[in-house]
Amino acid sequence: MTDEKTIGSKIKAWRAKKDMTQDELAKKADIPYPTLAKIESGAVQNPSIETVIKISVGLEVSIDNLIK
Repeated sequence: MTDEKTIGSKIKAWRAKKDMTQDELAKKADIPYPTLAKIESGAVQNPSIETVIKISVGLEVSIDNLIK
């Protein structure tokens, strides 16, 4: 991926657009809060596709919006 935006920064941006806290998104996406925090902070650079799908559902955006 040549784009400088990481998946974590994209998730964070979408979450801000939707006016959600990390805790709200973690609950809506049915993933552990620490997992979401690590992805957004860049500590986890390549989350599993299952996790990305859950986050996209939680944010109500397509997976393409997170990975492209």
